[in-house]
Amino acid sequence: MENKQFPLRGKNLLWIGIGFALVLIGYLLMMGAPSTQEAYNPDIFSTRRIVIAPSIAFVGFAVVVYGILRKDCKK
Repeated sequence: MENKQFPLRGKNLLWIGIGFALVLIGYLLMMGAPSTQEAYNPDIFSTRRIVIAPSIAFVGFAVVVYGILRKDCKK
């Protein structure tokens, strides 16, 4: 059987893990109480939910892509 080697190294996996953590933090920041028909919740339009959380999640996705595409500098 061939000696197969995993293409992603430790640093790549670290970047991917950091990216997933940022995505998770972004989604957690988007959570909150919903607005119902009985009670209007203006917090659904807060800056945290509309601007900050999606930005953090997007940066997390970008970090994951960087972790996948990053090449080792070993020679």
